[in-house]
Amino acid sequence: MTPADPAEIWTYLRQDPLLWLTATLVAYSLGDLAFRRAGRKPLVNPVLVAVALLAVLLRLTGTPYQNYFEGAQFVHFMLGPATVALAVPLYANLRLIRSAFWPMLTALAAGSVTALVTAVGIGAAFGLRGETLLSLAPKSVTAPVALGVSETIGGAPNLTAVLVIITGITGAVVATPLLNLFRIRDWRARGLAVGVAAHGIGTARAFQVNETAGAFAGIGMGLNALLTALIAPLLAPWLVALLAG
Repeated sequence: MTPADPAEIWTYLRQDPLLWLTATLVAYSLGDLAFRRAGRKPLVNPVLVAVALLAVLLRLTGTPYQNYFEGAQFVHFMLGPATVALAVPLYANLRLIRSAFWPMLTALAAGSVTALVTAVGIGAAFGLRGETLLSLAPKSVTAPVALGVSETIGGAPNLTAVLVIITGITGAVVATPLLNLFRIRDWRARGLAVGVAAHGIGTARAFQVNETAGAFAGIGMGLNALLTALIAPLLAPWLVALLAG
């Protein structure tokens, strides 16, 4: 019996979606382990570690992203139920939410518009144009909504997906040190800011720090997604025409 060629075995295995689902879960588990071993330091973000590990693995094995996503799409599908599950801590903190409704609404509007305007403005200042510039507009919104918004306004959803991940990881890493630097102690304000600026990844980080912050981050993430979906189709094309026309 002729021994199987390892290269042929790998070629067969890398087509199996289950392999990449397993790789994704293992990479995140390693990232979470590193995060806990590092004393939960923001720089050792589990998502950042997992993305780095998977990027290296795909590069070394020469695996196309399309093959990887056939397995990873099961994790992507769970984004919806995970977002809905945020209703539990929201309900638990309903009294706090009601007490801060108007300040929260004002902060949400300011944060949502600022995120969109600054993204397009900075991109235009660096010479970005057209589809690339429009892809920046929904970068602070949770991925499922951001992709839909990007497609609606004429952006590139694949590019937007990358920008959303980068935004979330960056926000999760810098939020705690930055908020500490500015001496913002109110967990409601801290959480809302992180949720609006860094969507789901930032919200996960907020829950690791404080439950109230996590609840308000979930509110910020959800309402920012809704508001951006409403204003981006109106505001983004006009900004692009104004700044890069």
